[in-house]
This record gives sequence, structure tokens and C-alpha cells, in this order.
Amino acid sequence: MTEIMNPLEFRISSGDLVAELKSHAHQPGTNNRLWPGLTIYRFDEPAAPLWEEVRELHLCVIAQGRKRVTQDGVAHYYDPFTYLAISGNSPFLTEIVEASPEKPFLSFGLQLDNELVREVSSDIIMERQTTAFTTTRPVKDAAPASFVSALDRDMMDAILRFLRSLSTGADRRVLAPTYLKEIVYRALQAEQYGRLVERAALESASNPVSAIIAYVRDHIAEPLTVSEMAEHAFMSPSAFSHLFRDVTGKSPYQFVKEMRLNRARELLVGDETSVTQISKAVGYRSTSHFINEFRDRFGVTPRAFADALTGGELPPVGRVRQA
Repeated sequence: MTEIMNPLEFRISSGDLVAELKSHAHQPGTNNRLWPGLTIYRFDEPAAPLWEEVRELHLCVIAQGRKRVTQDGVAHYYDPFTYLAISGNSPFLTEIVEASPEKPFLSFGLQLDNELVREVSSDIIMERQTTAFTTTRPVKDAAPASFVSALDRDMMDAILRFLRSLSTGADRRVLAPTYLKEIVYRALQAEQYGRLVERAALESASNPVSAIIAYVRDHIAEPLTVSEMAEHAFMSPSAFSHLFRDVTGKSPYQFVKEMRLNRARELLVGDETSVTQISKAVGYRSTSHFINEFRDRFGVTPRAFADALTGGELPPVGRVRQA
């Protein structure tokens, strides 16, 4: 009897990741223009130790070569069979220990937006529905600052799809955010990340900004003012605005606008609803205002974006304004 194999066993390999990173690593050192928060590294020889620091959750994946990272006195070695996760806000020392012209060191670092991590963490917590995340353990003990995890085929497949989607305008806008979310999901499913998910739950329960973000998501079609959001957080508008900016890096107004536009893009991908109906569904009372802000954010009008999904061509990626 012939055994049926999983297609993924043949579809992906570490060699695929090497080839993909080589195609983007046009110069030795750092290459970081492909996607916000993404840096691709290539070294043809070992490199001296260098101090670095990240502010958000960071994934470091090696396709070829070997690297040592030291944080809080703990040294981690990782290679093509593992990846390193760093939770941020703590300096660390990096050193390329294995690289040559014949087999250059190839890797990438991917900074993951805190809000995306919180969103995926919340989904995981709601799915598990266990009491493990309702304990009163202090947040400072919730997760290690960094650790090495196995790079399994599911994670490698998600990474490859993400990197390959960055080559064309339509894939970059439509598919890349979905694949990025899958990467976060795969990372948070790792055994070591149980405490990171727990920390996200504790932060969500104790942080009024997280509760307001959830409120905005549920009321995206309604008028939302800073005063109203502050009232739901039981804070003054001024204090709430300061706290919101400290946590998210954006003003409440800017954050809500981005949530509306990102939701509109999702609706354009999966729905045949008119632009006017979509603008109302995400809280815009003026369709022309919605069209102008969508174009400012994504570089195209909503209609042009929708048409591109059915066979058209989006303008060059460089026209998209990154917030």
C-alpha cells in the first residue's frame, strides 16, 4: 500500500529560506528596506560582538551560519534549526560565530508590533479558556526575556510565505499582513511562550488602554471621541491621551483612524459591498473623506484597491505611506 505524504514535506526546506534571503541580501551587513521592522543580515565572515536593543517582541531566524546572543548574562546559540525570541526593552550582545564567503551567514530579524501580539494573544486565551491565565502571578515573572525555540515546518512555511509575498504590490498589501499574523500565532503556540501569553492576559486585565482598544474594535462603525474613550477608561481625557500614547506610540485619534482604515481594507478584500457602505461600516460619515484618507494611508483609492484584487495592478509599493 502506498503511503500518502504530507505535501509540506516536499514543499519547504532550509534551502528554500537560504535562497529567499540571498535574493534580498544585496550587500553584506544589514538590508532593511523590504518591510517595516524587517532586517535581513548577510555576513561573509565572523563578526565581532555588538550591543543591540529592541523595544518590541523580536524574532531572529537564521537560514545559514551560527550566532551567539547574550542577554542578562545568559548566552544563546542558535542556527538553522532554531530561532531566537527576544521580548524587548533589554540590551543584548550579538556575535556572528560561523560565516564564510562560500557559506555566508544569512538571517533576518522581525520586529512584531505589540498590538498585533496582544490581539493574537487574546485570541489564544479566549480559545483555551483555562484558569491558568487568571492567576495573580506578578507580570515580572510571566516570561523570560529571551529564549531559543525549534524552527518547525509550520513556522518555516509561514515565514517563507511572508517573505515571498513582499515581492509584488498586491501580495504585499493583501497577503503579507495575514502571513505576519500567522507567524505571531505560530510563535505564541511554542511551549516557551505560554508565560508570554499569560503576561499578555495580565497586562490586558490591568491596562485600561487594552480594554479601550477592544471597545473601539467592537464599536468601529460608531462615532468615537477621546472624551468617550476616556470615560470608559474612568480617566480624564488629558490623562487618558497621555497614557494611550505611552502604550501605543500614537494618539487615540490616529490609532482609531488606522483601525478604521485597516478594517476597511479587510472588507474590500472579502466583500462586494460598495465603497459607500464600507465607509459607513467603519465609522466614516463622509465617503469622500474616507476615500481621501484611504488613499493617504495605502497609496490607492478603495475602488482601485478592490479592482486590483480581481486582476488589476496596484501602483509601486513605494507610494504607500507607512504610518
